[in-house]
Amino acid sequence: MSRSAKPDVIVIGAGAAGLAAATALHQAGRHVLCLEARERVGGRMLSTPVEGGALDLGATWFWPGEQRVATLAARTGAGVFDQHLSGDAVLQDGAGARRLQGNMIDVPSYRFAAGAQHLPSALAASLPADAVLLDTPVTAIRPAGEAGLEVHTPDRTLRAAHVVLAVPPALALERIDFGNALPDDVVRLARSTPVWMGAVAKVVALYPSAFWREDGLAGAAFSRSGPLQEIHDMSGVDGRPAALFGFAHARAVRPGFEEAVAAQLAACFGPGAGSPEALHACDWSREPWTAPRSVHALADYSLFGHPLYQRPTHDGRLHWASTETATEYAGHIEGALHSGERAAHAVLSSALYGSGITVD
Repeated sequence: MSRSAKPDVIVIGAGAAGLAAATALHQAGRHVLCLEARERVGGRMLSTPVEGGALDLGATWFWPGEQRVATLAARTGAGVFDQHLSGDAVLQDGAGARRLQGNMIDVPSYRFAAGAQHLPSALAASLPADAVLLDTPVTAIRPAGEAGLEVHTPDRTLRAAHVVLAVPPALALERIDFGNALPDDVVRLARSTPVWMGAVAKVVALYPSAFWREDGLAGAAFSRSGPLQEIHDMSGVDGRPAALFGFAHARAVRPGFEEAVAAQLAACFGPGAGSPEALHACDWSREPWTAPRSVHALADYSLFGHPLYQRPTHDGRLHWASTETATEYAGHIEGALHSGERAAHAVLSSALYGSGITVD
């Protein structure tokens, strides 16, 4: 980062929330620096390119009425298509797998032809070239008097009038040293708030064709006995690339997990489902920049969108933004975008602007 560039806002996290905040601030004429601990943007929007499209290992869908996502998809040229719904569903329990008439599992929703990660990647690309720093974890935040806030990374110290904290609150409390500056009620809240997808493993099985559709199956299943608790069709436009995906509790990921998944898919959708071309898995509980060590103990989802997350701390300079803090559509991409826009609006509405950011 050059010393001549003096943005007045630091955004921590280059997922959907952080990049939405950074984009709104940049478009309003503010100078922004976005710090991302990972070596990529997107956060929990992670897509693996494959021949003919992409497979989502994180966020996958958006739903009717979620206008922020729809608008962003249109603005960034993301191809959108309907989630496959037609066909019969499957219920797997101790008695085996039973075919049910119709698909009562899936609901109308939309997918991204190039994968969900296209959206944050496009947002990052629209910012100035030096506005996003990857591989830059934040280790501490401290009040810095009239300079605003001091943000520490392993190799530099930054100061800015405002900071937008766009990571899961529980992760922020584990990874960032706030000293004693955070109010006690905010500390208790953040440490107790679940992390969306934080205790989940997602598995995607890739096939040469969506053969289950030919058998009149929707690719949808609920299970009370297999490692995957629910399964859905993740095939692309017109069924290519062909894929099924499922969610498992991260505690189920142990030696033999992939073999158990393959056996479960075969039981639900026929022998061909047991031999995918590839099996892609992401255990989000093991992602150090998503899940705190306490992630499995966090279960009170009523804390999502809590009023305390809507109030800046540190004399109005530290703002919360992540899908967990959203008052609308918390746990969705839409909620992440909403929280980022809310934080940006709070910054823009504040009279607390110093001389910008400095680098030591």
